[in-house]
Amino acid sequence: MQLNTKIYLSKKEGPALAIASVNLNGCFAVRGIQIREGKNGPFVSMPSRKVNGEYMDLCFPCTAEFKKAFDQAVLDAYHMELRLSLIHISEPTRRTP
Repeated sequence: MQLNTKIYLSKKEGPALAIASVNLNGCFAVRGIQIREGKNGPFVSMPSRKVNGEYMDLCFPCTAEFKKAFDQAVLDAYHMELRLSLIHISEPTRRTP
């Protein structure tokens, strides 16, 4: 399965490090995926809503194998976006004549 991931780094303090949108095979898109900081590092949090006091994912991978591949694709895209943002910040500002 082809997963195209777009990462939007958070610009404010809070539990979400970034928000992701994932397009699956160009046929189905999921928005509002959060990358959050956990005790073992960043993790993927699917869109959810509160039902009877508990949060329930609105959409989710159905197998452990696909969950692992999905989470890894999102986290890889997140780490790439972090590296790109650091490169952008460290580049000297160029002046045009």
